[in-house]
Amino acid sequence: MRLENKVAIITGAASGFGEGMAKRFAEEGARVVVADLNAKGAEQVAEEIGGNAIWTQTDVSLRSEFDEMIYAAKSAFGRIDIMVNNAGFTHRNGDMLDVDEETFDLITAVNMKAIYHAALAVVPIMDRQGGGVILTTASTAGLRPRPGLTWYNASKGWAITATKSMAIELAPKNIRVNCLCPVAGETGMLEKFMGADTPQIRERFRASIPLGRLSTPLDIANAALWLASDEAAFITGVALEVDGGRCI
Repeated sequence: MRLENKVAIITGAASGFGEGMAKRFAEEGARVVVADLNAKGAEQVAEEIGGNAIWTQTDVSLRSEFDEMIYAAKSAFGRIDIMVNNAGFTHRNGDMLDVDEETFDLITAVNMKAIYHAALAVVPIMDRQGGGVILTTASTAGLRPRPGLTWYNASKGWAITATKSMAIELAPKNIRVNCLCPVAGETGMLEKFMGADTPQIRERFRASIPLGRLSTPLDIANAALWLASDEAAFITGVALEVDGGRCI
């Protein structure tokens, strides 16, 4: 039980990587807050986990909803040990000049500003508790960008830099800050990453990954579990590539 007696908030946890993390963390003893804009999906995941989970409908682009999520977590479980910024958004693969401003603003709000909201909300709590873990789902897009995803790529590069800077600043508070850099995986955003979902395009994406397959929620959940656990107590400021060799 690597997360026994730990309380974890996971955003974007109604599906994909976030769902995988929520269920894997719970298997290892964590009490989990399943947060997502998709209320029905979040409720279902929490019900599947059982008594050690609650769900909240949360729009991470809004500080007010972030505060409500934190209140729900504290009310249910009394503390917050792990904050996982997993919710993400992307534009469709294509010409960067075709991305409208509304979409650009949503990418920055969900992929970037939500990390700021999370820090304002949880750092004081973790400081009072004597430490904690902040983990963000970044992307290989922030390390080795694919064409056609310029503004998404840029947002994930920002997330990686924010992770490293936060790690330095929060180390004296015993708050570890790391991020995951998954390669494209079987999530709801895959079709947008590819531009279109055809066997030929899928094969092109797989061919760019040395281990020959896309990532899975379990791949990402296992990496997140380690970074969130005390086994990684001396690890901070890391952008961990979970990519089958894509970034080599």
